[in-house]
Parts: sequence; C-alpha cells; structure tokens
Amino acid sequence: MFSKILIANRGEIACRVITTARKMGIKTVAVYSDADARAPFVAMADEAVHIGPSPAAESYLLADKIIAACKQTGAEAVHPGYGFLSERTSFAEALAKENIAFIGPPVGAIAAMGDKIESKKLAKQAGVNVVPGFVGEIEDTEHAVRISDEIGYPVMMKASAGGGGKGMRLAYSEADVREGFEAVKREGLSSFGDDRVFIEKFILNPRHIEIQILGDQHGNILYLNERECSIQRRHQKVVEEAPSPFVTAKMRKAMGEQCVALSRAVGYYSAGTVELIVSGADPTGESFYFLEMNTRLQVEHPVTEAITGIDLVEQMIRVAAGEKLAFTQDDIGIDGWAIENRVYAEDPYRGFLPSTGRLVHYSPPLAGWTEDETVGGKARRGVARGAGSVRVDDGVYEGGEVSRFYDPMIAKLITWAPTRDEAADLQIEALDNFRIKGLGHNVDFLSAIMQHPRFRSGELTTGFIAEEYPEGFHGAATSDAVMRLLAAVCAGNEFTLQSRARRISGQLDGDDGREGVQRVTSEWLVKIGDQRFEVILGDGHAMVDGVRVDGTCDWRPGMAQATATDGTGQSYGLIVERIGNRWKVTTRGAAHTALALPLRLARHETLMLEKVPPDLSRFLICPMPGMLVKLHVAEGETVQPGQPLATVEAMKMENILRAEKEGVIAKINAAEGESLAVDAVILELE
Repeated sequence: MFSKILIANRGEIACRVITTARKMGIKTVAVYSDADARAPFVAMADEAVHIGPSPAAESYLLADKIIAACKQTGAEAVHPGYGFLSERTSFAEALAKENIAFIGPPVGAIAAMGDKIESKKLAKQAGVNVVPGFVGEIEDTEHAVRISDEIGYPVMMKASAGGGGKGMRLAYSEADVREGFEAVKREGLSSFGDDRVFIEKFILNPRHIEIQILGDQHGNILYLNERECSIQRRHQKVVEEAPSPFVTAKMRKAMGEQCVALSRAVGYYSAGTVELIVSGADPTGESFYFLEMNTRLQVEHPVTEAITGIDLVEQMIRVAAGEKLAFTQDDIGIDGWAIENRVYAEDPYRGFLPSTGRLVHYSPPLAGWTEDETVGGKARRGVARGAGSVRVDDGVYEGGEVSRFYDPMIAKLITWAPTRDEAADLQIEALDNFRIKGLGHNVDFLSAIMQHPRFRSGELTTGFIAEEYPEGFHGAATSDAVMRLLAAVCAGNEFTLQSRARRISGQLDGDDGREGVQRVTSEWLVKIGDQRFEVILGDGHAMVDGVRVDGTCDWRPGMAQATATDGTGQSYGLIVERIGNRWKVTTRGAAHTALALPLRLARHETLMLEKVPPDLSRFLICPMPGMLVKLHVAEGETVQPGQPLATVEAMKMENILRAEKEGVIAKINAAEGESLAVDAVILELE
C-alpha cells in the first residue's frame, strides 16, 4: 500500500480524498493555486505545494507542476479527483514515465471512452444499446441540417469532447440546428480544445440513469447499482439519488451486465461510471441507451456509498496499489435510499445566474447534531438524524471566496434514510438549516424540488426543471397553515424586539405596575408579500385571522437561525434577518419579507405603501459577469419578441439574450469582446 499520495485537485473532492486517506493511514499532499492558499483542503493535508496563479490553465491543469510536486514530496501516487486532469491520457502517461501510480483507470480505457464518437462505436461492438444518430465527422451547418432531417426531430447536438453540460444544444427544427450548430462548435473548442460535433436522436421523456462500475487489475469488474440523475438544469446535474425510483431489479441487472461488458471490452479497472439515457415513455424499462463513460470518480458518488456501504475512494486507492476487490457481485446490495443535492453559487430568483463572491456567512446543517459514523451498521460518513443520516461534502469556509476561476459548487448535501420519502424529508430539514450569506445560492430551489409532488411521485425526466418552472423560480409554494405560523412568528419577534428596546431604555421594567408606562402591544398586523394577517399574541399560541396557531419559536435578538414548532410537533428551521423595519424569514424553500406593525397604527393605510420598482423593460441588462461574444442587432433596427440581441459567455458557456418585447434599438452601450459586469446595460430600446 502507498505511504503517501498527492491529490491533483481542489475543493470538496480534495477534502473527500484526504478524509479517506487519513482513515487508511496514508499521508497526503495537496497542491494549490493562489486563490486556494487558505482553502480547507490545504490545511487538511499533511503537506501542501503551491503550483501557480489562480487560473486552472496556469496551475491545476499543468501536469509538469503536479509531477514536480510528487518528486518534491515523495508522493508515490496521484488521485486526480474529477475534472482538471482526471481524464487526460497524457497526464496518466506522464505519471507512468516517472513511476508514479495513477489512482484511476488504465490509459487505454481513458482514451477509448474520452471521445464520444469513438466510445459509441466501442459500445455498439460490445453489445451495449446506443442511441440512433450520426457517428462521424460533420462538415458544416448544411451537413448538420441534412443529418438532423434524416434522424428526425428532435435531435441533440453535442461537442464530441464535451462534459458538464457544456457544448450541447437541443434542436426541434431546422432553424434550431442552423442557430445552434456553430455555437456548439465554439463551446467545444473553447472548453475542450475540440470543435467536433455529433448528432443523435433526442429520447422522449428521457431519464438520466448511470451505473457505477468498479474493477481491479485482476479482471474482476462489478456494478454497484444505479443512480438517478434526471433532475438537471442546462444539462448540469442538480439532484442525484440511489437507487432510481424507476429501475426494476430486472432492468438493473440488464443495465449492469451491459456496462460491465463495455468495461471489460476496454480493460477497465478502478471506479468509473457508464451514463445511460432511458425512455420514461417505455413502461417496460427496456429502452435504455449508452451516452458516455466517465473514467473517473463522479461528483455524485456519495449516494452509491450510502446504499452499499462501500468507500469508493478507498477502493480506488486499493486497486491502484494492485489489491483485489474483497467482495463479489453477490455481495452488492441496496440498503435504504440516498439523495444528494448540489448547493451552487447561483441565484435561482434571477434565472440561476452565476453568483461569485465572498461567503460572509457559511454554516452547513451539521453543528450540534449527534456524531454517529455507523448509522444502520454502514459507514455513512455523516451524522445521525433520527432514523437517517446527513453528510455535507464541502471545501469552502466562512470568509472565503467562491471564485470565478472554478466550478461554482459550494457543497454537496447527502441524506440517507430507510425510505425515499424519509431521505427527502431529511433533505428539507437540513436545507432549512443551511445558512449562506454574501452571494446567491440555490438552497431554496433545492428545498422546493424536495417538496414537489412530481419529485415525490418519482415521475422524473431531464426536462423536470424546465417543465415545472417555465416562468422561473419564485420560491416554493407555502401552505396557508405555514403562512399563519410565519405571521405569528414575525409578530412574536417584533414583540420581543420592541420589549427588549424599551427595557434597555427604561421605558419598560417588568410587571411592576407603574402608571404611565406604555406596554408593547400584543395585537399586530403582519404583511407578508400581498397577504395581511391580524395577529393577537397569547401565551404559547396566537390567534391569526381568528384561527388559533399553537407552537413556539426560539428566536432571540441577534439570532440568525431559529426553530419554530407548530401544534402538531412539526419543526421548521428559520433563517432570520432584520432588514430595516422588516423581517426576512426563509424556510421550506421560500424567502418571506414581512412587516409587523401595531394593529392600531397599521389601520392607517399610508403606513403600508410599498415603493414601486422602476421600469427596466426597455433596457437589455447583462444578467451575469461575462464577455460580450456577439451583438446580433444594430442601432435603429426593429426587433421582435424572442429575437436574439446579444450573446454573453460566462463560465465558458454561451448565453443568448433575447428581446422581451417589440421595439427599436435606440443605443448600443457595449462592444463585442468587452467584459461586462452584472447589471451592465448592453443596449436600450426607444
């Protein structure tokens, strides 16, 4: 076994590998860029080596610097994590030349599966189902149109070397192909240095299901069940779970055996994942097709660990050291259910725009929860919570920065429980207690998904988010009962705050009965959004619009988090902020802004007026930091709703900004190639 390994990665995955290495008694070496000098993974490792400036191209993507760090520290092996150099054959080959072990698959397997076009040919030869499409070189847009017409719409255009949702466009018509083909080529070239594109049939009601593969260097290859990864946004996974609510035992066996056959055909060992697209429109479950194979550890690997009890990072290290797998296919079972949510630095209330910046506050939902690493007899790597467990994989810290240089993921929240509903309920509870401040994040959105009736039913497709939130996300639906509870909480908080202020100023001194001392009222009018509630506070309860609301709230002045409990015993984690004279209370996937006024004053309607926001509809505003790649219009031109106006590139993805209404371009304020800040005005309409 290795005595020291180097992790050629950063963030949460570096922390994850270090945790397992420690458990195995292996020393670790971290490499870091300027941006990560104070990152948690650097402090966790036994040694750390600085390898360059913040951009990945000048640090984490430089194989020679990684190898130099290995030689400097005496590291015998390298774990690449995912992304960066994890699927670069040149990196694995360079390590081999220096007699440094690569904790991953053989070079031949990486090469065979790294090209989407070639991998489909190999999959077909190995007897794996493949999606109907064109596998070969596409000459130009006209050729792409002819191919798409022959396959039949809708079709998906994909960059051959793509991944992570980049370099993909769905086309429902010839016009879509003509508009999107060149953009796919540009994204492929920009992100992966390869502008080749392939086209395939788009599967109706598609579900994204993947099979976890694990093999050793002695010819043993197993499948560790499946993961459902259908809930995606812009082809980027948001929610993953294991097992899938759609997959039957028969289907699991058929999928697993085909994926093992493919792995065997390329001489695979280590951990890997075969991604499949499954037609949810086929009730037999037999319409599943090969998409690609990821020759590395997946971001969503924790859910497989949770239901199998197998530490995949540990197995990768043991396999790289030449050990045989200590278990067989018959030993792989399914224990309970696991769900992972990816917490991203993005603002779902503003169209999921990237949100980089400083984490002014960062508090994941683990503090104070009972430590228990053997929940249900399995190594959960989390903390016990009722009948389940919660795990947070992160690599950030309060006061740190989510940088524009790297992926915007803040953390992964994983829950395990005996049943799917219990795992989802545990997600909701944990998300209620996830406090992030300083940048936009998607915690509310994730909670909304966990509560959504369609998610609960298991009727998932890759179009879930687009179909269920066609007008964007505006917060989770909140029941009347919860709204009444929030009204009571806000009135109670206001009562507490005013009582404290008067006590400090000497205007209120307990119950001494002095005459002339004005008591804080127990009768309030609370406005939450467009709703108004009359609240009368009692002892351990409140009357809200004549309805009795029993419960408690432990909020005290200065607290940013609190817990409210209703009369049924149901508890709600609250994120509480005082903004001016208003309360902002976030719970169950929705942020509520409330104004609580003494009822006698609130009857004066003028006190309840809200400011009217300015009309910005005649401006095209840049929704994110990025570069203006292309202007599609000129001054004086008449535009129609839906017409492309500008293309902005952010995080190597092109975003087409379209006209929301008919108008004439009055002024253009930016030039192609210009870097734009968020909310910069690109152009104005008359």
